[in-house]
Amino acid sequence: MKARTIAGVVTAFMALVVVATNARQSSSPFIPSGDDSTKVSKATSANSVIDEVVWVVGDEAILKSDIEMMRLQAEQEGMKWANDPDCSIPEQIAVQKLFLHQAAIDSIEVTESEIMQSIEEQLNYWIQMIGSREKLEEYRKQSITQMRQEMHDDFKNRELVQKMRQKLVSDINVSPAEVRNYFKDVPQDSLPLIPTMVEVQIITNEPKVSQDEINRVKNQLREYTDRVNSGETTFATLARLYSEDGSARQGGELGYTPRAALDPAFASVAFNLTDPKKVSKIVETEFGYHIIQLIDRRGERINVRHILMKPRISSESITQAKERLDSVANDIRAGKFTFDDAATYISDDKDTRSNHGLMANATDQSRTSRFRMQDLPTEVARQVERLQVGEISPSFEMINSKGKRVCAIIKLRQRTDSHRATITEDFQTMKDVVLAKRREQVLHDWVAEKLKNTYVRMNEQYRGCKFEYEGWVK
Repeated sequence: MKARTIAGVVTAFMALVVVATNARQSSSPFIPSGDDSTKVSKATSANSVIDEVVWVVGDEAILKSDIEMMRLQAEQEGMKWANDPDCSIPEQIAVQKLFLHQAAIDSIEVTESEIMQSIEEQLNYWIQMIGSREKLEEYRKQSITQMRQEMHDDFKNRELVQKMRQKLVSDINVSPAEVRNYFKDVPQDSLPLIPTMVEVQIITNEPKVSQDEINRVKNQLREYTDRVNSGETTFATLARLYSEDGSARQGGELGYTPRAALDPAFASVAFNLTDPKKVSKIVETEFGYHIIQLIDRRGERINVRHILMKPRISSESITQAKERLDSVANDIRAGKFTFDDAATYISDDKDTRSNHGLMANATDQSRTSRFRMQDLPTEVARQVERLQVGEISPSFEMINSKGKRVCAIIKLRQRTDSHRATITEDFQTMKDVVLAKRREQVLHDWVAEKLKNTYVRMNEQYRGCKFEYEGWVK
């Protein structure tokens, strides 16, 4: 397993916990009320597999299958357990139940756009790892739409847990003096090991979509509009069947969303809708082409349905985009202009071109231009490994943060080799360590206090466990 920051490990583990705790929802086993050792039978084509409710936290049950799935996923991630996993895994699942329960009490909400963004980021990461959407669908034996639908509830709960944790530690901070004091007596060989860090500039070019393909998409959306207007079917039904957005599962519904959380072009049309029976004109955004239907509006938040279609890009367009970027790279190497200038005036990447193409890395604690290799997009990292500082890569394909296939060239601006942290050179990293520890202590204390007033029952086999929190055994 590659090295991770404290925050990264917590986030990754939390994601595994939430996935594990919700995995049973897809098969919807019947869980009768009663003693928490009740057996639950699940029919299979060959035989019956016995599952078991092993913990109850509040009114939430934890199945033996939840724990087994969590163990399997953790092993696939390469995670190791300091204590007995048979005790640590159910405890960590139960901790996330506490956060979810508190999120409900505090009326914590996540929008469909937030859930969709997380799902798309995960899908884009998988696509980058495996090479293409087609390969991912073949490997998982599911369509992208099916993956989105399967992931939705798990990612919703993950977002709820994350927001609840953030709320609990939102006021926690540390001063420079506290950071220096924390590390003043730490031995040199115990200081944080800073991994190799890189700064990367990027220029992207979006392959041109043919007018015929754009017309095909628009004609399809017009057909959907006609079918809704004629009463042949409902907008929600068509969204479930044909939308290429994560909201397809909900019939295209986004939930009550503020204007700022929407693409500007999308928001402009959506907030001007007044009749729930009518379908909007076709809207082009950086994600593709949409049609929108109003559901309701509450003040500055709007709830709409939409259908998203993304034009397909031909291999010829990709080849042309790569050739153009290779030509740009050759001109930069020849000194005709700089990479900074090319990124500013040529790049299609709106997120980086105003900063001379410098990629930004947003972490839980800060925003920086420095990346660990494992935090870079996969295709970018592959190119960085082959470059010396100041060199420019050949053109390559990648999936950007909006889920679009683009072509790119990069320049390795800086590389800092792995070393032990120093207060002068790595203050932000050292501050992040202290801040993470302080926040984790606050969360630990919150869980311990929460347990005092939470109903917990567990099978006898767990009562002898050495738990992180003492309050589980009543």
